[in-house]
Amino acid sequence: MIHAADVREWRNRDVVDAESHKIGVLEAIYVDTTTDEPAMATVRTGLPTRHRLVFVPIENAIVGPGYVRVGYVRTLVKQAPSIRTDDVLPAEQEEAVFKHYGLPYQAGAAGERQLARR
Repeated sequence: MIHAADVREWRNRDVVDAESHKIGVLEAIYVDTTTDEPAMATVRTGLPTRHRLVFVPIENAIVGPGYVRVGYVRTLVKQAPSIRTDDVLPAEQEEAVFKHYGLPYQAGAAGERQLARR
């Protein structure tokens, strides 16, 4: 299990796929609002003048010296729903992030979001 206290230290580390291909740099962590456990990360990708943040699940992530290894290939992550570096994920686009990775999506009973930035 990944603990919230641990993920605070991951910010600005390289994010790599299972084959150690660099995807980008970890920007922020999103927790599942029902459990308050870390669920997704945003990864800064793109050219310096056109950065964007893509979402990637962090369950089973492995932390090494200076990097975080995720269980998804670089091409899949780079094709994930994204936001600009100064944006927030709109609630109506949240489900698309989960579907992109084939994960189940469950909004709260009153329609609240499943992800919250920490």
